Amino acid sequence: MYGMLLESVQHFVQLEYGDEIWQKALQLSECKYTVFNTHQVYPDHIMGCLASALAQITSQSYESFMNFFGKCFVRFFSNYGYDVTIKATGRHFTDFLENVDNIHIQFALSYPKMKSPSMYLTEVDENGCVLVYRSGRQGFTHYVMGQLDEVAEDIFNLKLETSVLSQENVTIGTRNISIVHFRLNFDNSQYISAKKAETAAHLETRQLAPFSCSLLLEMFPFAILFNSMLEIVGCGERLIQVAGGGNKLLKQSVPKFFRLRRPKGIGFTWKNIINLKSVMFEIELLRGELVPKKEGSNLTAENTLSDKAGTREIEIDGKSISPYALRRDSQPGLKNILLKGQMRYLDDINAVIYLCSPVVNDINELPDQSLYLNDLNQHGLGKEMVLAGWQHNSKLGLMFDKAEQRATELENNYSLLDTWKRRGDDLLYSMIPMTVADRLRTGKSPLSTCESFDCVTIMFSELVGFNSTTVQDIMELVSTMNAVFSCFDSLVDKYHVYKVETVGQVYMAVSGAPECSENHAQNICDVSLCMMRHVKQLQIPSGTKVDVRIGIHSGPVVAGVVGIKVPRYCFFGDTVNTASRMQSTSSPGMVHVSKQTKEKLPKDRYVTQNRGLVKLKGKGEVATFWIFEKPTAVE
Repeated sequence: MYGMLLESVQHFVQLEYGDEIWQKALQLSECKYTVFNTHQVYPDHIMGCLASALAQITSQSYESFMNFFGKCFVRFFSNYGYDVTIKATGRHFTDFLENVDNIHIQFALSYPKMKSPSMYLTEVDENGCVLVYRSGRQGFTHYVMGQLDEVAEDIFNLKLETSVLSQENVTIGTRNISIVHFRLNFDNSQYISAKKAETAAHLETRQLAPFSCSLLLEMFPFAILFNSMLEIVGCGERLIQVAGGGNKLLKQSVPKFFRLRRPKGIGFTWKNIINLKSVMFEIELLRGELVPKKEGSNLTAENTLSDKAGTREIEIDGKSISPYALRRDSQPGLKNILLKGQMRYLDDINAVIYLCSPVVNDINELPDQSLYLNDLNQHGLGKEMVLAGWQHNSKLGLMFDKAEQRATELENNYSLLDTWKRRGDDLLYSMIPMTVADRLRTGKSPLSTCESFDCVTIMFSELVGFNSTTVQDIMELVSTMNAVFSCFDSLVDKYHVYKVETVGQVYMAVSGAPECSENHAQNICDVSLCMMRHVKQLQIPSGTKVDVRIGIHSGPVVAGVVGIKVPRYCFFGDTVNTASRMQSTSSPGMVHVSKQTKEKLPKDRYVTQNRGLVKLKGKGEVATFWIFEKPTAVE
């Protein structure tokens, strides 16, 4: 489907439900598109997935959202002036229903890849009508009902009640077609009155004497007259001429020499033709079935058509050729001819006449179809359209090419925008916790991020054993710090620990803030012991022996975002100072914890050793402990 249908959905969902609901629907439906381009073709399943996602988010039904999407499209296409086309179709709502297929055919010029459904009426009365809807798409029944409701109410000022009489899926050729019969109840009295008045006027003022059928076929040189058995009983003069002369088409079955192109998804039957009498038909003349005998060729009446394995083939000069292969441009004068026009029922002879003319897009196509300008209807605009198309077709094609190129560039730009947005988010979340950063994005003041925590656990870890006296020593120190701290960074997320910062050779981390956790002391001790093991196993490029000393303390803190340039999420309070003192009084290769941290650890998970009283600056002598891991206790 074209992007305009999905544009309408996005616009009205954001308008009525908000952008947050729309973004959730995109994520839940796994839709990779964030913006839809009007003339770009998208997979059909996107609309159904969006309806299912919105139904799940809002606890409404899938059918109600498909109905809502149909109404959205009718409201939305007024922006493009398409409502004017509907208003100009006819005086009554029934006139519009009879001409839906014709509207789709006209829009095929702007939307050449459109796979439009087919609609026709089978019963019309003063209380409404029965509408038959045929489409290759499945699951769009309520979408169509929404469209009909909105057109009736907004354009024709009618109250419409729609019900489904029957619904079935049939297979025609290789296509699965969904056929739905709707009963549309509305005030149709004006349409019925107009039809009765028209019939009465016709009987009183338009009684004409019979005239020869040959005159009608002369006026419409490509017309086809056939009976209820689909047997050709008359042809226009030019059609006979391009068929090779003679009476090759007379008394032959229409489907033998003609293929139905539009309306799509229906069989070429008498019933369908009568039901769709108001719809424009496109029928293709199969030139492969009418190849004239050429001088010097072996094409004879006996060997013209041979049925091989169920496929009709043509033998020319001893070679078998598929009739459809003759459509190629390499076969001048043998290309199939596309006829476009209307079926009219002649009740006095119980026959249908197809009043049509050939579809010629460009003057260069005339030789391929063995046609000339004087073959076209003299009373129509066929010649003018061919000549105008020849002058403007190249410009129009160039405009479409540029539009498609710009649409592709726009899609690529949006893809790059998403990529850089993700990179920006990753960089922001590396400096500020995600929950805090999201609060700032909503426009809240940085001061609003400042909050207090009753108890967290803070760890300081320092690299020891370096003597940075020369430039080479400093370079080795930087390389070693990068290797060790990168290792630490890969561990903290695993244990739900937040890295605060690194200052010189000191690495600071916290658990319990900004995401609260009851196991903050255990998380810090687990990651500290894991760091010890990994440092011992780490291969340093310079071969320098690396050792760390770690200090841990638990207590209350205050945290918040500080700074405008390179902002940081910082922690303040006596707990931070005490944890730093625990690290500075620790020993290489040891994890030094305070009494407050030890009391918050689960029993029997670690091996602890009383270090005794240790003098901490500003604290005096306090009891501290060494902590070790039990075998298999920490992964």
